[in-house]
Amino acid sequence: MKGTVGELGEFGLIRELTSRLTTTPAVRLGPGDDAAVVAAPDRRVVASTDILLEGRHFRRDWSTAYDVGRKAAAQNLADIAAMGAVPTALLLGLVVPADLPVTWPAELMDGIRDECQVAGAAVVGGDVVRGDTITVAITALGDLRNHEPVTRSGAQPGDVVAVTGWLGWSAAGHAVLSRGFRSPRAFVEAHRRPEPPYHAGPAAAGLGATAMTDVSDGLVADLGHIAEASKVRIDLRSADIDVPSQMSDIGQAVGVDPLQWVLSGGEDHAIVATFPPDAKLPARWKVIGEVLNPSALPQVTVDGAPWAHGGWDHFGDGEGAE
Repeated sequence: MKGTVGELGEFGLIRELTSRLTTTPAVRLGPGDDAAVVAAPDRRVVASTDILLEGRHFRRDWSTAYDVGRKAAAQNLADIAAMGAVPTALLLGLVVPADLPVTWPAELMDGIRDECQVAGAAVVGGDVVRGDTITVAITALGDLRNHEPVTRSGAQPGDVVAVTGWLGWSAAGHAVLSRGFRSPRAFVEAHRRPEPPYHAGPAAAGLGATAMTDVSDGLVADLGHIAEASKVRIDLRSADIDVPSQMSDIGQAVGVDPLQWVLSGGEDHAIVATFPPDAKLPARWKVIGEVLNPSALPQVTVDGAPWAHGGWDHFGDGEGAE
């Protein structure tokens, strides 16, 4: 596969991308028509959309096209799982320059396809447009399977806060890459290709989760959305939050408290939820805090005190994008 996107042309590029796809039983009609048809047995469709912009959310000198594809799909499919739903389908909007080698969007599609397979979903369509900056827009769909969605607004005083998945790994990997290094590899790979615990979302709904979200902007920031929507205070216990020794080593090397990555770093797409205090949680869930009555405004505290480091904000200057 040689040449550029411009040489291949719009419809040639579409043929190349769609030829790489697989399907699932939920897909009744895939790419090739005016729109796709996806089964919705629940009669409700859970939907989420996100955009990745080159230079803001990824860099080609840090991540391969395949990495970007995995990441783009993961962050959207994780949103579906965080509602307690099962991911079913994904739509891709792609903006690329005409002089971009064809191999780049082809490998991007391979990454998106493979991440969809991990989550049990499939790419069912999309669009490609010529533009100056590579932009990847994803819309993910999911099915609730006759369960109620788990929103951010259901946390109750007395609930416990529990998390499953990685915390701070992507932020530590970003710090490593920002300083020109490529190791420790596990943290760099965590930044390039997050691994959301997709099955934990629907499982949490079955365990009685009262509120849930994925950790995309940082643990404190994302729990802040739950605190605000539920009108509660959430207090985290730092002693109960795991900080891997290798992450501590990275923190010491770059002069950063690794707890800052764990509490404020985003893009790991772990799933954090609140549960009734008598919920019987499997070992994969780590209880890290509790839900309290708000003393003033709804907020998240750490060991009883406000956490000042915040999280990722797309219109701010914090870390989180490449």
